[in-house]
Amino acid sequence: MQLSLVARLVYVFSVVSTTLSNPTGEHQCRIATPRPTTFPLLDDISIENLHALFANGSLTSVNLVHAYIERILEVNPSLRAVGEINPDALDIARALDLERSMGRVRGPLHGIPILIKAGLPPSCPSHCIHCDLGQYPGSYALVGAKVSRESSVVTKLRDAGAVILGKATMGEWAQCRSRKASSSHGWSAYGGQVLGAYYPQQDPSGSSSGSAVAVSLGLALGSIATETSGSIVNPAERGNVVGIKPTLGLTSRDMVIPISIRQDTVGPIGRTVKDAAYMLSAIAGKDTFDNWTSTQPYDITPDYVKACNFLGLKGARVGVPRNGIDYYLDDSTKPVMAAFEKALQTVREAGARVIEEANFSSFDVPAFARNSSIVLDTDFVGGLANYLESLSTNPNDIHSLSDIARFTRADPREEHPDRDTYVWDRQLSRNISSSSLESFMAYQANLRMGGEEGVIGALDRHKLDALIMPTFASFHLPAIAGLPVVTVPLGFYPAQTPLRMNLKKTMVSVAPNIPFGLAFVGRRWSEEKLISLAYAFEQRTMIRRKMKPYIRPTFELSDQLEPTEETPYKLKLQYRAPVVDQPRSARRVFQKTMGRLFLVRSWMLSVFGFQQHSLF
Repeated sequence: MQLSLVARLVYVFSVVSTTLSNPTGEHQCRIATPRPTTFPLLDDISIENLHALFANGSLTSVNLVHAYIERILEVNPSLRAVGEINPDALDIARALDLERSMGRVRGPLHGIPILIKAGLPPSCPSHCIHCDLGQYPGSYALVGAKVSRESSVVTKLRDAGAVILGKATMGEWAQCRSRKASSSHGWSAYGGQVLGAYYPQQDPSGSSSGSAVAVSLGLALGSIATETSGSIVNPAERGNVVGIKPTLGLTSRDMVIPISIRQDTVGPIGRTVKDAAYMLSAIAGKDTFDNWTSTQPYDITPDYVKACNFLGLKGARVGVPRNGIDYYLDDSTKPVMAAFEKALQTVREAGARVIEEANFSSFDVPAFARNSSIVLDTDFVGGLANYLESLSTNPNDIHSLSDIARFTRADPREEHPDRDTYVWDRQLSRNISSSSLESFMAYQANLRMGGEEGVIGALDRHKLDALIMPTFASFHLPAIAGLPVVTVPLGFYPAQTPLRMNLKKTMVSVAPNIPFGLAFVGRRWSEEKLISLAYAFEQRTMIRRKMKPYIRPTFELSDQLEPTEETPYKLKLQYRAPVVDQPRSARRVFQKTMGRLFLVRSWMLSVFGFQQHSLF
């Protein structure tokens, strides 16, 4: 129903009045009393559940953001999965609720709170509401730095209507700093140590550790993570959630802090395959800021949600590359392999043909490890320098890996030498660039080992739709060949499992109830097929629901306060470091006021039907 001109003007002037009367940015939210309903639990709720609640008026995006923030504040002191909460999340949610009330829904992510990994910078023009979330790769070297533009993936999320809820804590420099025995997954000087939620002091695995832990606990609907080699799929399996590592070039890496331009990918982590597919559809696509995306074979991004088919396994041919699995087996993997064999039977019963011994023609782990070391080392040194030059603000005058190494060794907060800089020392000692013949030959060798001698060769020889593997063995060859992987929950370590510590002896890597995953691996651009297979397996097993974390937040949507119009609800975004509520300086008051006025302008444009650039 179209609003009258008078009604529109009344609304606009009411917004202006509210904005000018509240310049300090205190979050005063008038939340409509929801209609009586039974809400799903937030650690199980899906995007489609949420849209049903939005549609019937039982829930607003403001309610949802508030609930997630309450949950973060409840458990984050123990697990440190979230590094920063966006101070403007409620303002953004309110604006998106307004759009919905006027009949505009941008898409499936409209009003949905999403966390982004710390290495994906949001940055808005000076007129925009505060979205300068200052945590970068977990290092104090770049705290306070600002990028010249925000990541294209973050822009896509805003345009899709997602609420950028905050930043998930990551392993410092994406685990590209120290020897494994000298550091630990998910640790950063700025963010602290992320811990998994299924066993006390659990190793969360990978550098996208906070992204997975937050999703597993229902601290956000989903998250966006990055992977160079295992950093989406490994944390996802240890968090009992779904991770999609896309084909290299399906999602843009623009303005993402780089490790390797020849291996880095950006992908979603969700509690279900369908939720992850919704997020992938929002962030995939070509981008002029990342030339690798121009290799996509389509101009219109597929709707990956349509691939979620309960019958997706029927008639499929999936292969088991036993030689790519056996190399990694030890006593700790016996429960995983027992669950894997049961999963193969489930796949058969769903109508798929399982091809045993669909082996790689060559699987030389030491060889591709050496080549990967050369590729990643040379890419990181050059790529990081280029990234640092793109910063619009650089408080610590950091321009190279050498500068970062010096800063790290000098700043006690970086815990050097207990956490060494071995990887950087090796990288700086090579004295070759990513364009050198040695680096080129190493990359070509890896493409061959991961492709025709590895995954692609196995798929072609046996005419397969995908390979199926335990997640712990799945990611190495896809990483070096730029191939996609989808991981789903497979099971949990049994009650009598002996504890195994990480190499630094600070966290528990294997223990009772810790989850593990099942991975589907495919050709380039085969995400639709992999999602279809993964969804069919997930829906038949629903393994995620069979184990709950040992620590869980208690705040739920049903706990929402119900203020009256006379008693506005006030939410203070406060949490001890590193989730910081910045001091209210005169400059910040001015920025907030200008930001809110710009929002009013945007709403006016929306109300009167003019085109506008999406801020959210």
